[in-house]
Amino acid sequence: MKDFIFSIHKEGYKFIAISLAVSFIATSFSFGLGLFFLLITLYICYFFRDPKPSIPSGNDIIVSPAHGTVTMVQERSELPESLRDSSKDHYTKISIFLSVFDVHVNRNPVYGGVVKLNYIPGRFITATLDKSSDINERQEILLETADKHKVAVVQIAGLIARRIVCDLKQHDIVSMGENFGIIRFGSRVDIYVPSNYEVLIRKGQTMTGGETVVARIQSKKKNA
Repeated sequence: MKDFIFSIHKEGYKFIAISLAVSFIATSFSFGLGLFFLLITLYICYFFRDPKPSIPSGNDIIVSPAHGTVTMVQERSELPESLRDSSKDHYTKISIFLSVFDVHVNRNPVYGGVVKLNYIPGRFITATLDKSSDINERQEILLETADKHKVAVVQIAGLIARRIVCDLKQHDIVSMGENFGIIRFGSRVDIYVPSNYEVLIRKGQTMTGGETVVARIQSKKKNA
């Protein structure tokens, strides 16, 4: 209960304030109408909740950047075009869909540094569709771990979402599980896992941002 009351993402404050004001005004006309808007205010508080994750330890893992349901696990995928380099490495692309009832705060999947950021304006089709990662509004983020492994995260706006917030800047040093942004009102997050990591999750699995271990680097013995 304590986390629900006090852990609200900063992006939610203005919406809560506006909704409360409307509730008070509406109550002067009708108690029922005021109650309706008060329920909307409570939902807004719920939507912008920012629960503290139990971050697992270890530099050899990748955690989920978002709460939600895994809708796709695609092996041998390339990074988004703007994030690619000459290495032509392969990745596993994992798509996580965030419904309007999921936590929408996004968290860093690894310890490392921000190599590149690329914002792309676009459309707002349903985020469950695979093509949304190519045509929807999105924020692409390329991270590099201390072991020089590249991990990409893409925040994708959905049918209802109209605002992607990313607080990262190029060359920032980030901690795993740390809050880096939010997508408002239904969306999707893609994460690209390097091929030398073993993917530990499956399609249909429910993820907890900053907590669920998505992948673990494979041992040298296993790679041999």
